[in-house]
Amino acid sequence: MTPYFPHHTVEWPKMEEPPAFRRFTRSLVEMAVITGVLFRLYRALAMTTGPSSNWVFLGTAFALGALFIFGMATLHLGNFPLRHWVWRAPLFGAVEVAAEGLTSLALIMARREPLGSQRASFTDWPEIIASTLVWRVGGVIIFALVLAGVVQFVRYLLLRRENRVHTAMAVHEEMAKHEVGNRE
Repeated sequence: MTPYFPHHTVEWPKMEEPPAFRRFTRSLVEMAVITGVLFRLYRALAMTTGPSSNWVFLGTAFALGALFIFGMATLHLGNFPLRHWVWRAPLFGAVEVAAEGLTSLALIMARREPLGSQRASFTDWPEIIASTLVWRVGGVIIFALVLAGVVQFVRYLLLRRENRVHTAMAVHEEMAKHEVGNRE
């Protein structure tokens, strides 16, 4: 059986990634803005066109929305080392909320922003933004923490499989020394 993760980087097939897509996924602002605008439009469409009494539809719409947001966050965060995720994940969530807020405002102006079974008005906008901020930023942070844990666990398993546990311990000790040096 062919292993999914090669032992040496030279085993990876030559893969050409489009430079434009790579630049796009590395840009926090572009990724978060596109995510916020598309998600808000998707939410408005799903809430107004689907059957509101069907829990399966609402659950599926919610799951697809979460998958989209977390997928876009993963595409962005995957370009950077874990230590950068500490500030990138919350900032991604905040910029995404700002883009969602402006999209929501445009939808309110067009009388297309759903709020339950009614349409949202300008007086509802601050509450919409506050709720969105808590759920999106909190969700992205929790997702990034879980994803970081999975990444570290897989790295450890790969090192263990290659009988290089001492490498993992050495890296951990070096990081601990670096953190102590930064605190002093």
